[in-house]
Amino acid sequence: MAAPIAERVWPSYTVAVVPQFPAADIQRVWAPILERVGQAAKVQLNLKFFKDIPTFEADFQAGGADFVYLNPYHQFMAHRAQGYVPLVRDSRLLTGIVVVRKEDPIRKMADLRGQSVAYPAPNAFGASLLIRSHLAEVEHVETSAVYVRTHTNAYRYTLTGKTAASGGVRATLDREPPEVQAALRVLFETPGAAPHPLSAHPRVPEGTRKAVTEAMLRLAKDPTLAEAFHDIPMDQPIRADQVRDYQPLGKLKLDRYVE
Repeated sequence: MAAPIAERVWPSYTVAVVPQFPAADIQRVWAPILERVGQAAKVQLNLKFFKDIPTFEADFQAGGADFVYLNPYHQFMAHRAQGYVPLVRDSRLLTGIVVVRKEDPIRKMADLRGQSVAYPAPNAFGASLLIRSHLAEVEHVETSAVYVRTHTNAYRYTLTGKTAASGGVRATLDREPPEVQAALRVLFETPGAAPHPLSAHPRVPEGTRKAVTEAMLRLAKDPTLAEAFHDIPMDQPIRADQVRDYQPLGKLKLDRYVE
């Protein structure tokens, strides 16, 4: 009797996703995509979760995950610390937004002088760094920053009156329940920058990086995954490039606002 054919075991890699949302939401959005990408690239892609953004930052700076989905300045940091290579990003530019309660009399950024503003974390790119640098460098407005771990928490701090405003991005505000969106008003939107990439640690073989990249680009056109790609958000992914997309962030001198 012939010996059974051994089942092929694909190489396994970890995928860290910036915890902008609760772990259950990250699992719901990313698991179907990673399963399909893994099948196409012949690898196993396993999500790695974090309690908050600072913990996530410490992990990628130590090279803990094989793949990471992270904000633009995080990519700048990750490349500098570990050489992470950006693979794909959405074609749309990322902007930060400042939101206030709809009924509040705040009409311009100067009205936030001396007020408290909620942010998900010090180093959240659009939702914190771009906004805090704009307040200080352009508006010359001093505010009190309150860091509350997630975008969802930041919006609710403002909604419940704990802070006068909060920082976020369009994609996360759009994910909030209709009643939350209806109760908030966008006060300001920053200039755009290249958005979050999916990046790979240089220890991941080049062939695997290419296979994952091609799978992401191809699967984004699959209508059965359209909602998941929208929720990342990465509706129209394109190839990412460190020099073109993220290296210029060093010129913005955001280091002075990194904590």
